[in-house]
Amino acid sequence: MLAAVKQNGDALKYADMTLKSDPNIVLAAVTQWGGALRYAGATLNGAIMLAVVKQDGRALRYADATLRSDRKIVLAAVKRAGHALEFAHATFKSDPEMVLVAVKQNGLALEYADKTLKNNGEIVLAAVKQNDFALRYADATLKSDPEFVLAAVKQNGRALRYANATFKSDREIVLAAVTQNGLALQYADASLRRNPEIVSAAI
Repeated sequence: MLAAVKQNGDALKYADMTLKSDPNIVLAAVTQWGGALRYAGATLNGAIMLAVVKQDGRALRYADATLRSDRKIVLAAVKRAGHALEFAHATFKSDPEMVLVAVKQNGLALEYADKTLKNNGEIVLAAVKQNDFALRYADATLKSDPEFVLAAVKQNGRALRYANATFKSDREIVLAAVTQNGLALQYADASLRRNPEIVSAAI
């Protein structure tokens, strides 16, 4: 069975229950394919969980509270899938280093960050750079700050979509947005969508 799961982790599905509870076999299976975790009968220890999240970060949801509080496991999970931050212990959701790693992998992980970090310019900009949709989860004060919004659209023009409505008619901000990504023009105020300079920059 050990030889089989090293070739294909899914083979754990066909193992006897005794073997499904063998930590060495389970570890070999999940190292080959993280999805094999669903067939495991063994209690998930740190080594097994670490192997799993290196394959599939979101598998952190299967971990117990102790494993979700293990920095090494959580860090490996968010490096693989930023969204794994959702399942991490609350301590890590307010940890700037951990959240920054998560949003760089997937900007949408900002949704699961502690509210105090949704007002952190460095973290939010990193999230927006990875995914323009992330600005949606930023603190309202940042979305209302012209300097921050300008910096955000320079990173990802389409972030204009989630900026305060006032900025959608701000020539400097809209110009920066469409220069970075011409498709941002669709989020600009109608008056600026007829501005030759802005349209030209978008094109």
